[in-house]
Formats: sequence, C-alpha cells, structure tokens
Amino acid sequence: MSKLLLNTLFENVRYSTADFTKHYHDTYTIGLTYNGVLKSYNSYESYESYEYSVRINNPGEVHAGKSKEWSHVNFYPTVEVMTNLYEQIFHDRKTPFFKRHIIEDKILFTKLHHFFDSYFKNEDEILIESNLIDALSHLILNSTIYTKKYNDIFEDKKIIKNTYEFINDSIDTNFTLETLASNVNLSKFHFLRLFKKDFGLTPHAFIINERLNRANNLIQNGHSISSASVQVGFNDQSHFTRNFKKYFGYTPSYLQKNSNIIL
Repeated sequence: MSKLLLNTLFENVRYSTADFTKHYHDTYTIGLTYNGVLKSYNSYESYESYEYSVRINNPGEVHAGKSKEWSHVNFYPTVEVMTNLYEQIFHDRKTPFFKRHIIEDKILFTKLHHFFDSYFKNEDEILIESNLIDALSHLILNSTIYTKKYNDIFEDKKIIKNTYEFINDSIDTNFTLETLASNVNLSKFHFLRLFKKDFGLTPHAFIINERLNRANNLIQNGHSISSASVQVGFNDQSHFTRNFKKYFGYTPSYLQKNSNIIL
C-alpha cells in the first residue's frame, strides 16, 4: 500500500439502507455514488447524492443522512495528505476546504473512479498513487473555496478547540458538564448554548463521536473490539456496538473482519 494511504479507511458498500446520526470525522470524506440515493444534511443545508455524483465532507463538518439502496465507495484521506498535496501544487503549506457535499464534475468523478478501481483491484503501488494524486489535485485546483493554515481543524473555534483538546487528553474520563464548562471559563448554560451553536452537536454527542473515532482507528490498527471500547471509555460493549453502528453504519466486528476496507 502507498505510504500516502497508511491508516486510511476505505468503504465499498452495496445497497445500503442505513441511517446515520449526526457525526463528524477528523479526516476528509470523499466518495462516489453509483446507485440509489443518500439524503444528507448538516447545519446549513440538505442535499441528495444520486448516481454519478461526488460527495465531499471537510474535517470537522457535522453531517447526518438516510440511505436508500445506496451503492457507493468512500475513503477518508487525512488532513496531512491534503495539506501536503496543496503545498506541492502551490508551494504554500495550507489546508484546503471544499464546496460542501455534492460536486457535479464528470472529470473528477472519472478520476476518482479510476483511483478507487485501481485500489480495490490491488494494482501496482505506482498506479494507485498516480491515480490518487491525479484525482485529488483536480479536486484541489477546481473546488477549493478557502484554505486555513495547517493546524487543528477547530483552530477558528476557540471553545470547540479547547474542549476537543481537553477531552482527548483523557478520552476515557466520565466528563461532567460542570467540568467542561469550567475548562473554558463559562457557565454551564452559556457553554451548552455556544458549543451547540458553534459545532452543531451537544457536548455529550461530541464526546461519543470522539470516542468512536478513536476506537475506529484502534480497531483498524489491530486492537480487539473489547480493548478499543474500554480504552476510549465504554464500559458496556453492547452500548459501544450500538453507538458505533449508529454513527458509522456498520458494526465494529464488520470493520475488524474487513481490515481497513468495508465491503
């Protein structure tokens, strides 16, 4: 596998009818719809992903959705991958952010299709990497709407950033609302109001999401499901499994059996 794609999750799913609760990723989500439809929404808009459309979510964007006979491929490139490629193109180390959600671009669709096809067929590394760079550079050159300096994805949202760092320093802690509010010098009322307004999730949903993202990475890297769930603060494995499926659309055992590819 190309070094660019180490620890990158791929999904290749046929006829999904799953619903996805509000969640976010600390990576990009880039995918293609081949059949069916995904009705998705976030704080700003709702949209539908039909046949031959390209879907994009930027890191930290809260989104949810309902699928119907949805056949699609996804992958989750890291901020580091996208920033490095942007720097190679423009000689400026910045992180690109893209037009939200649906991009109608037949050339981009074709380039991404060639990349996914070569990856799933386990072609030569040089071909996979060439197709990856060809597709992502087209995306960056044609669909970037703004950039940020390379830093934390929540850098422009101080309360979110401080809370994110505080939670990640001790992910397995049972946080109280008072503890989280005190960490950013706010009352519980103002912390709740500003947090949900700035991010689109409640603090509780944010903590669950962050724990699940961390557990997802642990399972991809060979940890057992029980070990991953305990390490991120779930004492009840059935509770962990229910939340995992609600957020990602598949169970942790399904991820474990298919390594880093969801089939």
